[in-house]
Order: sequence, then C-alpha cells, then structure tokens
Amino acid sequence: MAQLSKNTFSVSLWITVMIIFGSLCDGGKILVAPLEGSHWVNMDILIKALHGQGHTVDVIRNTNSWFVKENSTYYNSITIPDSKGMDEEFVEDVLTKKIDYERGKGSWLGGVQLFLDVSKAVYESHKLVCRLITNIFESEDILKALQEKKYDLMLTDPGWGTGIILAHKLKLPMVYNVRWTTPGEGHFDIAPSPMSYIPLTGSGNTDKMSFFQRVINVFYYLLLDFQCSRFNVPQYQALCDKYFDPPVDFYKLLQGADLWLMRVDFVFEFPRPTMPNIIYTGGFQCTPTKPLPHDLEDFMQSSGDHGVIVMSLGSFISVLPDYVSSEIAAAFARLPQKVIWRYTGKKPSTLGNNTLLVDWMPQKDLLGHPKTKLFIAHGGTNGVQEALYHGVPVIGIPFFFDQYDNLIRLQARGGAKIVSLAELGENSLHAAIQEVINEPSYRLNMQKLSYLHRDKPVEPLDSAIFWIEFVMRHKGAAHLRTESYKMPWYSYHSVDVSVTLIAVVLIFIYSMFVTVRYLCIKCCSRKRKTE
Repeated sequence: MAQLSKNTFSVSLWITVMIIFGSLCDGGKILVAPLEGSHWVNMDILIKALHGQGHTVDVIRNTNSWFVKENSTYYNSITIPDSKGMDEEFVEDVLTKKIDYERGKGSWLGGVQLFLDVSKAVYESHKLVCRLITNIFESEDILKALQEKKYDLMLTDPGWGTGIILAHKLKLPMVYNVRWTTPGEGHFDIAPSPMSYIPLTGSGNTDKMSFFQRVINVFYYLLLDFQCSRFNVPQYQALCDKYFDPPVDFYKLLQGADLWLMRVDFVFEFPRPTMPNIIYTGGFQCTPTKPLPHDLEDFMQSSGDHGVIVMSLGSFISVLPDYVSSEIAAAFARLPQKVIWRYTGKKPSTLGNNTLLVDWMPQKDLLGHPKTKLFIAHGGTNGVQEALYHGVPVIGIPFFFDQYDNLIRLQARGGAKIVSLAELGENSLHAAIQEVINEPSYRLNMQKLSYLHRDKPVEPLDSAIFWIEFVMRHKGAAHLRTESYKMPWYSYHSVDVSVTLIAVVLIFIYSMFVTVRYLCIKCCSRKRKTE
C-alpha cells in the first residue's frame, strides 16, 4: 500500500512538472533570415536547438543558396524566386587576388586595387540582398503568406539587411545572432566604443595601443565609416524610402533590435563597454567531444607520442593555388607528427605519408581528442572558439575579413602564433609548428583560457535559447534597449549641452567685463568731475 501511494505521488509530481514546464515551452513561430558560410553554420545550431524546444522555424533562402539547404527535417525553407546570393566564385576570386598580393605578386598599387575589389565585392553582395528583399516586397503572394503565418519573432544575422527590413514590415520583435553588422563590428552600433583602447577590425591592433597605433585605429574607423555610409547602408535606405510610409532610417532599425546574441565572450574579446541587451554566447556551437569514426580514431592512435596536427581553413577555403599547397604539404612531410588536413584541391606532389587529406572532418571532435597537439586555421570565429573551448594552441593563417583580428586576440593571450600569407612557406610554417608544439606556454595558456571559458553558470547555447524565448514571451525586450540610438549625434555626444554651457560662461564673462568696464568708466568720470 505504501509502495502504491509512493508511485501515485511520483506520477502526480511528474504530471505537475509536465504541466508547469509545458506551459513555459509552448512552440512559437520563428522566421529566420541567415547569412551564408560560417555564419550559417552557427545559425543552424541555434535553429536545431529551437526546433528541439518545440518551435516552428521558417528559413528564408536564395535560389542558389550555397549552405542553406531547401529540404530539412528541422526547419521549413522559404525560397525566394529569382534571387541569387554570393557563391563559390565570389570567394575564389577574392581569395586568388588576396594571395597574389600577399605573396609579392602585386605592388602597393595592387594593394589599393585589392581593397577596391573587395569593397566592390561586398557592395555587390549587399546589392544581391537588396534584390532578394525587393522580390519579397514585390510579390503579393510571398508577402501575404509571411503575414498570415503570424510569426512571434525574427531571428537574423545583421551582416545582411534582409531580416532587419522584413522584421519592420511584419512588425516582429527581433533577435540578432551577431558579431558583424552591415556597418561593421556589432558593438560599435549600440555601445560606447572609445577608440583609444578598442581596436577597429582591420587595424591589427590589440587593446594596448601606442600613439601611432591609435592613429591607425582612427584611420580605419573613418575608412569603414566612409565605405558603409556611402555605399552599403544607402542601398538598404533606398528600400526603406521606397516601401515604408512614413519613411524610416535603416540604421535606426538596425540599432533597434530587442536582443543581440553576441558570438564572443570576454575570455576571447578584449574588455570593453557593453549594453544590457547584449547577451554573450561565445562558443555556443562548442560541445563535449564525441567518439571519432573508426578510421579516424585508428589514424589518431597510430601517431604515438608525437600526436596529431589538425588543419582546416574553414567552410569557404578548401582549395589553394598549387604552389601554396605544395609548400604546406612539404612542411608537414618533415614533421614527426601526423596531420589531418581538410583539403579538396589537387593532391600536392610534396604530400608526405604522415598527412591524411579529407573532404570533411568532425572538427570539434578532433580538437577535443587527447592526441591533438595543434590546430592550423584561417582564424574564423567558429574555429578559434572551438580551439579555445578545447584548449588547443593555434597557428593562424589569416586570409581576409575578421580573421587576422580574431587571431590577434588569441596571440595577445599567448595561445596562438600568426603566419601571414606573405611569410607562408615550407621553412616558415615548419618553424612555427616546431615553436608552438615544443614551447609549453602555448598549450598552457590555451588550457587556462579554456578553463575560464567553460567556468560559467549557464551554457552559452542554453542562455541563447532562454533569451530568444524570453523575447517571444514578452513580445520584445524594450526595457533592455537604450534610447541612445534615437538621439541625433550632437545630443548623444552632448555637443548641444557643451555649446550651451560654453555660451553661458562666455555671456557671464562678457557681462562681468561690461560691468567692470562700466564701473571703471563711472569711477573715472566722477574723479574727473571732482578735480
């Protein structure tokens, strides 16, 4: 009888818990406007987690989307007709020009031309995004279908403006999965950002800058501001002017997101001012190590005490010019370690027996394997975060965009060494590998960073999901948003207050001067009359 009562109580308790927590996890409808490449890789993880919580997720994609697949078991795709995005040709063209310039095949004029070519490519990518938005707005069927879905939330990556403009049209609360926005690094759009100790993307600076480095920092700020304010943002502003009445300011729409899920934390990022609606979820894509496939596990174990080096240049870069890949392979062939290299190009003639070429690798599980001694990477945010999570030292070969800046952050903390494309060769790469593997400080520093990164009360992915659902439950998070983005620049920087106070002081000084002058004149006049 006592056992029966106990079982009845257990069943009642279980039902009560299911009712309580079931009511907190009612499935919502989420519209997602993602980016391609590595941006999609971590957005995909968020989408899977949201689907696991019972939410319905719809994802907007181009007709030629490189990464966002049309068919999926955990999201519904909305393919916009006659819309194209950047593809492999876009990346390969920029990569070839970058390598040729860095390897000494171009003059300083070539460097200027490279900057113009990259700027043009970025401009064209935003132009394609604007075309996608136009196709949505010009199609009554698509727009009506989106409105009838009655979504609860827009989840988007603000590197492109699709989600920002569409959220305003559909009147949805908006959450960012963010590191970069259309104008640049996300913090600069809403948080105070003193350039005296906060490095600009592309500057190559850390948070400890000399006078000359601070000059460079300001120069990069002005350069990025000019590029975005004159070329990229105006494309989206033109759409706002055309489709919204009354017109709205695109940049204010961008700043007005309810929540910013920032893909870094302050173990990785340099300390800086922040805002209440920025939630740090750095490393949310990282997971504990899973067993490797048998063939890879056998390869890892065959390395003995020397261990294994893992090399991957990310989702965008899987093919290199033959002369570059041959030098890398030759450096690997001289090592006692074994190497797993994700590479889909032509097999280098200098490839050694110790190197395994693969089309795909379980990167996170390889980095967490005890035999892994070193990670050679291009410096993408996902890769460096995974290396940090597992405490594996890094040799970075940055190519473009934010990669050098990401690697600078690890190098400044003693966990990485950068080998530029200009320096990259058989001897330089071999020397760098020997240094990082044989100098214990690299691994010790990365293990310390790993411990700091993991030592937190809530897992980053759980935090991200909680805050997304928080915005859905409360129809936004206006109480966390600062009003600063609605202020004109002269009010934000208190220029109007400063001018007023200076005017008051000047008026007071002038009044005192006039008064003293008047009294002096009166005194002198009386003195003359007396005489």
